Amino acid sequence: MLDTAIIGAGPAGLAAAHALKERGLPYTHLERHTAVGGLWDIDAPGTPMYESAHFISSKTLSGFPSSPMPDDYPDYPDHRQILAYLRAFASEHGLDEGIEYGTTVERVEATPEGYRVTRADGRATDHTHVVIASGVQWIPNIPDLPGTFDGEIRHTVTYRSARELEGRRVLVVGAGNSGADIACDAARSADHAVISLRRGYHFIPKHVFGVPSDVFADGGPTMPMWLEQRVFGALLRVLNGDVTRLGLQKPDHKVFETHPLMNTQLLHHLGHGDITARPGIADIQGTTVTFTDGTAEEVDLILLATGYQHAVPYAAGLVGDGPQTDFYLTAFSRHAGLYGLGFVETNGAAYVLMAQLAAMVAQHIEDRATRPVRWREFETLIAHDTPDLTHGIRFVDSPRHAGYVDGVAITKYLQRTAKRMGWSIP
Repeated sequence: MLDTAIIGAGPAGLAAAHALKERGLPYTHLERHTAVGGLWDIDAPGTPMYESAHFISSKTLSGFPSSPMPDDYPDYPDHRQILAYLRAFASEHGLDEGIEYGTTVERVEATPEGYRVTRADGRATDHTHVVIASGVQWIPNIPDLPGTFDGEIRHTVTYRSARELEGRRVLVVGAGNSGADIACDAARSADHAVISLRRGYHFIPKHVFGVPSDVFADGGPTMPMWLEQRVFGALLRVLNGDVTRLGLQKPDHKVFETHPLMNTQLLHHLGHGDITARPGIADIQGTTVTFTDGTAEEVDLILLATGYQHAVPYAAGLVGDGPQTDFYLTAFSRHAGLYGLGFVETNGAAYVLMAQLAAMVAQHIEDRATRPVRWREFETLIAHDTPDLTHGIRFVDSPRHAGYVDGVAITKYLQRTAKRMGWSIP
């Protein structure tokens, strides 16, 4: 059985290693840092992790299927607890043994027999298969801002602690979950705090009627998506009220049509005047930022919470340079033997999907040697199958949502596909 290279020892890389090891398939595991954990290790070079970061899905539904998160964890674990969980998972299954730590991959290129993986020190090894599991939150997306700013501009990939905001007049640009978290840090610690949002959003509370939101949704009745959007949208209006009273824009989309924004603390701080909401930026002159509604704010620090490029520089010729990787079911490349884990953008529990996809990848690799007819059958699916994984949701037109999938839709499709192939997934 020929070897597989796994690049990255974060949650996706560990899921891949676990699936391959369960089937007795050989692999070589490479990690540029000195320990497992990926971006959840706040000490890893280039990580976007910050002190106030917590999971946005609950511990109940978020762990790997074979290893639930500890009972004594809170509903939404912080980054230290997630890192401890990942390291315990790796240790329990012996996945941390034999990893080539401190090994940066310089290049992955196709060969007639598979792939050549070249390390930064120049050493190269050949493999039949490669699993890219190094993540996509390392290369910041830095937009051009209009005008000229005399203060400091940083992407939030460099942000670590609210202490950095003390005594500053801070503008946070962007409202993903990290942007909302950091805006709340600014509300508590900065001398003056502003957040700029180009559109309105639906703010989903982390608890509904005393239980985590995902647990509440998972235990509710099954409804058509249009009805679920209408019911949950009405519930949010009851729970949050009219968010435009806080200076926010009215959402220009239905609930679930963007990645879930799991942060009602921001509404709390807006309601208390700790932070001011503004629309998009129209112009910057000196330290004066003017917004599209004509208002202006004086700031000396702009933090860009503007996301990341879904790029893999060391395999750009194989993965492409689009806003989302063009992998079948988010994991299977059109290049035979090349796989990606951790690329999925979804509203579901990411670790569960990683484990399911890793199991499918491992079984497809095994089929190549033991069931070549089945292997070719799935290669045909990779080349030609184009499933609709939206669950009827019209996701907004943005780079992040270009390849976005609904957690329920992709889970059902993975189960149906695995059954068709005679595979077993968790």
